[in-house]
Amino acid sequence: MDQPIVARDMMVRNLVTLSPEMDTSQAIDVLLRHRISGAPVVDTWGRFLGIFSEKSSLEFVIHTTYDALPTANLMQFVQTDPPTISEDTDLLTIAQTFLDASCRRLPVLCRSGRLLGQISRRDLLRAVRSSMKQATPVAAEHGGSLYLSAIFNSGQRPF
Repeated sequence: MDQPIVARDMMVRNLVTLSPEMDTSQAIDVLLRHRISGAPVVDTWGRFLGIFSEKSSLEFVIHTTYDALPTANLMQFVQTDPPTISEDTDLLTIAQTFLDASCRRLPVLCRSGRLLGQISRRDLLRAVRSSMKQATPVAAEHGGSLYLSAIFNSGQRPF
């Protein structure tokens, strides 16, 4: 591999997004209709405001049931400080972020906070798998499997 794999190489750019003006029930309908577990919330200028997810939906259900409050304000249930990455974030940093944050998706933002795309754990695994198929196998002591480190030249390893 000549270049390290970074977020821009694996991110999905055509996303289902939600508007902060949406009703929470409408947002839940969007998740269900598109069979997705969450979606970024962006303003009219494309600035990232947070993530609304299945977990957010459950918080809405609990809130409206136990507190008997009629609010359907979407932003009240949006996670406004999820982990995010830039388009130059490398593959191993992305993998570690997924492990540390225990999240399903990472929004990719530009410096001004505009949403550029998103990477799911599955997108990351696809990129790793594709790189492993292209890498020259390195014999292992136990069965000749490919070391994951073989997808990086020694100068590219971020550690």
